[in-house]
Amino acid sequence: MNFKRPAFILVLTIAAALSMAAQVPAPNPAPAPTPAPAQAQTPAPAIVQANPALWVVKGPHATVYLFGTIHVLKPGIAWQTPKVLAATDASQSLIEEIADIDDTAAMQPLIKQLGTDPDHPLSTKISKDDLALVDSAIKQMGAPGESVLEPLRPWLAGLTLSVLPMLKAGYDPKSGVDMTLAAAFKTANKPVNGLETVEEQLHIFSDMPLAQEVESLHIQLKNLDHSTADLDSTVTAWEKGDVETIAKIENDVFIKDDPALYQKLVVQRNKNWTERLVKLLQGEGTTFVAVGAAHLAGPDSVLKMLEARGFKITTL
Repeated sequence: MNFKRPAFILVLTIAAALSMAAQVPAPNPAPAPTPAPAQAQTPAPAIVQANPALWVVKGPHATVYLFGTIHVLKPGIAWQTPKVLAATDASQSLIEEIADIDDTAAMQPLIKQLGTDPDHPLSTKISKDDLALVDSAIKQMGAPGESVLEPLRPWLAGLTLSVLPMLKAGYDPKSGVDMTLAAAFKTANKPVNGLETVEEQLHIFSDMPLAQEVESLHIQLKNLDHSTADLDSTVTAWEKGDVETIAKIENDVFIKDDPALYQKLVVQRNKNWTERLVKLLQGEGTTFVAVGAAHLAGPDSVLKMLEARGFKITTL
């Protein structure tokens, strides 16, 4: 699997706690060129007007809005369209993949517990070829070398390597949809709840057999050169509300590369979330549900699972 997938909110966890977990300084974006004299300055880049997909599902006395998110974005993307604002205003609460995604203090001990293994260094678990690739990749991010990742388990090393290029390219969790929505609901004194916990997400990886961890890191290293370009393509599709393209980029390759992990990260979680949403739809009130865009795309999506349970999905 290419761990950079923005469909997985754990990238936020790792990005937020990166310097603690790996002791790797988050890379700074390339410095901007020195501004020309005022009379020669070019206009600032225009704001990107996005139109991401939004759906609504209704129960007997409940309404649920479903919105696919990108967990890390570059600043300057205007995705809060009138229909999104109307849906959030009408909603009494927000449900995201996890609540309190900005609570790095709570995340750091869990990452250290489940993602590090200082008694068994990374170099003793992976091949010499992969070790050389790790060393090269981390040096390109401005770190001294592979030694800074030695305490990490292979799954966390792979995820760390996937996050660093995104940060270097200017992607920022603080600009991501999830954090923006959570802040808006909290400001409005509306509750923000989670479909699962950070610990549950981390255990998806930490409970893998070592051989699967090592193989997943190997796949990540193979895909690292084009991971940021893939994210760019996903964001472009998301801005257009192009759900089919998101499914192809985010899920089709994942199914081919690592079908077992796809079942754990996508299919099983979608099933769990669908059960939660069915109970929500059997109750009362209006809720805005925001999860990674890939979870609402493709044949294994939450949308398809809700339809299979007899609910009508309406695109807004």
